[in-house]
Amino acid sequence: MSPVTKSSSSLVDEGTPRNDGLGPRAAAVLVFGSSAAVLVVEIVALRLLAPYLGLTLETSTMVIGIALSAIAVGSWLGGRIADQVDPRRLIGPSLGVSGAVVALTPAVLRTTAEWAPAMLLLIAALTILVPGALLSAVTPIVTKLRLTSLAETGAVVGRLSGVGTVGAIVGTVLTGFVLVSRLPVSGILIGLGTLLVVGAALVEWRTRGWSGTPALALVVVAGGLATTVAPGGCDTETKYHCARVVADPDRDGGRTLVLDGLRHSYVDVDDPTFLEFEYVRAIASVADAAFPEREPLVAHHLGGGGLTFPRYLAATRPGTRSLVSEIDSGVVRINRDQLGLRSEAGIDVRAEDGRLGLRRLDADSRDLVVGDAFGGVSVPWHLTTVEAMTDVRRVLNEDGLYVANLIDHGGMAFARAEAATLSETFEHVAVVGEPADIGLDPTATSEGGNLVVLASNRPVDLAATQEALDARQTSWKIATGDDLTSWIGDAQLLTDDYAPVDQLLQPYSPRSSQ
Repeated sequence: MSPVTKSSSSLVDEGTPRNDGLGPRAAAVLVFGSSAAVLVVEIVALRLLAPYLGLTLETSTMVIGIALSAIAVGSWLGGRIADQVDPRRLIGPSLGVSGAVVALTPAVLRTTAEWAPAMLLLIAALTILVPGALLSAVTPIVTKLRLTSLAETGAVVGRLSGVGTVGAIVGTVLTGFVLVSRLPVSGILIGLGTLLVVGAALVEWRTRGWSGTPALALVVVAGGLATTVAPGGCDTETKYHCARVVADPDRDGGRTLVLDGLRHSYVDVDDPTFLEFEYVRAIASVADAAFPEREPLVAHHLGGGGLTFPRYLAATRPGTRSLVSEIDSGVVRINRDQLGLRSEAGIDVRAEDGRLGLRRLDADSRDLVVGDAFGGVSVPWHLTTVEAMTDVRRVLNEDGLYVANLIDHGGMAFARAEAATLSETFEHVAVVGEPADIGLDPTATSEGGNLVVLASNRPVDLAATQEALDARQTSWKIATGDDLTSWIGDAQLLTDDYAPVDQLLQPYSPRSSQ
């Protein structure tokens, strides 16, 4: 009598426990939720780090790289450990511990940034890597539990992989379009941490396994309490910034708009002609010298902030119409609610990207275009290119003027590249700044900071501009002609195809003001 054989399609891996207590729906929910949570953590981490590291390409790349590393490590280790330990004992700890770390993240990161900034990168990496790896381990663990037959291996792995991908998509879309616009980032992470610990408790209850949920729940509560006293809080969290309005103790109407820890704008709500920041005084000097006194203008502003310069134009040139493209609707609300913006000021603010706002304008429709848009301390790259400047030139009339605020340090590689780009587009270009920064004083060391560039297709009265600068008690000078050509040197043009703005910018202090 021949021995009884089993079909290969009914073979069960003897090392795999049967999926007692974990049906297909529960498995899908666990994989979906854990994958979504990884992306929520990644996106919100960018928001948390922006005030301290800047909202740059390098910061984004670092966070994405750490998140992908977490997914890789978690998937590999989760699958390996699931082959050696009963997988049912792993799900609860993976969810619960990740939830506790996520809930502690806002307080830990902000405290580290204020008290131990040298440790910030390490702590930031851990707060992304640890929960990301633990949550990514859930998918191979659950897959192990659901695999009971070789015949269904492809279906189970494919189904759970697809569910995980959909979860990641939902986490990304939900965070970017809903959560960040409605909740503070600390609230998002504490809420997510709570959900993960609750999920761990439910798994524990179904499997009668790990019993550490109560302790982790206390950690989540502690994280929430610590967030209320941790440094780095905001008056308002907008879609793009951690925003505060700080009153000036020396001027009754003085207000400073602080975005992500940087002083972006100073506004005197009682006297809009008072200009605190030197670069704003330089922009005002350029405009005052370029156009007859008190002549109303039609202006477009790329970036709004506290609307200091549009207010100045409204006060000094009655009848001026200023259209402002400000991407952050939260900043627009701050102007109306806290900085005294009135509808009769002739300032129309649109919550839109500056490049898209430019494209909507008619040709030859503006006397003045002002560039003062920043993401952190960097001009958004798509507002620096030949193509963007060509659009600026299109909307300016024959005597129109473009003037923009830049920030750079060290070798001024970005500022020189932007001046070269403007020279490619406009007939007349000049740069205004400290003599050492713009090559007019080779004996002095360039410290960097703000510069103002101006461009037009008609000659600008630079002597009158210098007089206006001197009258405002600035030490800034003007570089043009051969001086400007020498300063620009071999700087590369910036185009839509190649504009490495973040890489060209020299190291800066993240606490420096604009």
